[in-house]
Amino acid sequence: MTEEETSESMDQENCSVEKFQKILLDVWREACRHIVIGESAVTFFGMFRAQMPASGVVIHWLDGEHQRVSVAAAVPESAAEITTVTELSERHFRQLISWVRRGEVSRMDSRLRKGLPIAPLLASPTNDAPLLIVPLAGPNGTLGLLTLIPDEGARFTERHEDLLRALQEPLGVALENDRRVHELAVLREAAEADRRTLLTRLGRQEMVDTLIGADTGLKTVMDRVRQCSRSTVPVLILGETGTGKEVIAREIHQGSGRSNGPFIRVNCGAIPPELIDSQLFGHEKGSFTGAVEARQGWFERADGGTLFLDEIGELPQDAQVRFLRVLQDGFVERVGSHKVIQVDVRVVAATHRNLAEMVTGGQFREDLWYRIAVFPILIPPLRDRPDDIPALVDHFVRKAATRFGVAVVQATESDIRLMQTYDWPGNIRELGAVIDRAVILGEGHGLEVEAAMGIGQPMTSERRSPRRSEHEHPVPAAGAREFQREDLPHLQSLEDAMRRQIETALEATRGRIEGNNGTAALLRINPHTLRARMRKLGIDWARFRIPRIER
Repeated sequence: MTEEETSESMDQENCSVEKFQKILLDVWREACRHIVIGESAVTFFGMFRAQMPASGVVIHWLDGEHQRVSVAAAVPESAAEITTVTELSERHFRQLISWVRRGEVSRMDSRLRKGLPIAPLLASPTNDAPLLIVPLAGPNGTLGLLTLIPDEGARFTERHEDLLRALQEPLGVALENDRRVHELAVLREAAEADRRTLLTRLGRQEMVDTLIGADTGLKTVMDRVRQCSRSTVPVLILGETGTGKEVIAREIHQGSGRSNGPFIRVNCGAIPPELIDSQLFGHEKGSFTGAVEARQGWFERADGGTLFLDEIGELPQDAQVRFLRVLQDGFVERVGSHKVIQVDVRVVAATHRNLAEMVTGGQFREDLWYRIAVFPILIPPLRDRPDDIPALVDHFVRKAATRFGVAVVQATESDIRLMQTYDWPGNIRELGAVIDRAVILGEGHGLEVEAAMGIGQPMTSERRSPRRSEHEHPVPAAGAREFQREDLPHLQSLEDAMRRQIETALEATRGRIEGNNGTAALLRINPHTLRARMRKLGIDWARFRIPRIER
């Protein structure tokens, strides 16, 4: 295009803008007021009707990812009938996109549209009267079409073309805003579906659960948590295995000013000694064999948040020295680099070991001990919290029922008394495992607590046996001798129990999987998960179907 042609085009555009300035401002105002184009289309159509003989307007969106054309808005709704093809071939779709990008506002009857990429898309319902077609392009690549249908017996003029040409930009922005809203809605739905799936797998109702025992057995602990949460001092959580040290660490993080920052958990006992430095402090590319790229360490990842170091007593002594330096100075140095990186991290450590004895024995550095034990919190074992057991049992029963797809049942008073007299060497973790077994064995009809407490308990000392007074009848110590299959002749394997439960439900629903009265709804499980589980267990659902009797 020559300079004269370019100048002439700009003059025409400026004239169009000045000529239709009022309606242009109105369209811009409406495009900014509503970000869903379906809400704006009614107002747009009213503006068009005041300027031209239009009986309907349709706005199409070109979905490049799926090579599909869909209706974004139509006024009235019957105007959408001009769409005859929504899915196009790859070649045809590329041609349509190229035609739209040229941005030529056109009046076209069926004869003129023939041979153009838009031909298969539109068919005039108005006795072949020319349609006014306006290509739309958003500022970030959204493409679409606006099609105006004339009143019966009326025709669009060149002035109408000029008007729509002046409105192309705000209409393109309105279409792009609408697409962005729909994309966000799709992402929100996907995130919500993922959240529901995760909650189902975890057997929870919400991501944040109430801490059981906060007002009873853990009241002193929670008082300590509230005292230290708002400060930045290091915290050392002490307690036996399975008492919930990570849960308390998360409570400290959530109650602090760093709650919006990351919470990073590191099990120091699970890291090979040769990888301790790389994991904690990071490394540079090529710093050692296998370091194919630079990597942030746990301290860098936790910057601005909380780093929870579980089983800190397992840290090798050479790593303890470098860890102490980070606590004192707030700087880390990646493996293979001499550059220091400043980090702002709140450290919460935990251990089930006696660090004071380890310091005396030379297994743990005394200076590091004093540094991390600024504010110690001792979590009582479950055997010292018998009043919390009913609430914990109810919590684990609901989780297990959700995960295994069985009905929620209540523990009996005798079950609760039995569990309250037991020592729980594995604490809450062990209780959760016992309840899982009890739910599976009960098959939704009850809790087989006694049987569950007799499975795989490595009991080797009197401390681990159920507590009882000398006036009580002896309760058989779970696992006091090697478990024999003959002790529980009615006990099924986990797979057999699940197979029986699913087959019972299939029989009740006559082989129907989905729907309100289907097997999946009865077992409270996702239909896709149920099908996968049936395939794994070798269950043929078709044999439960009852064929219809032909009349």
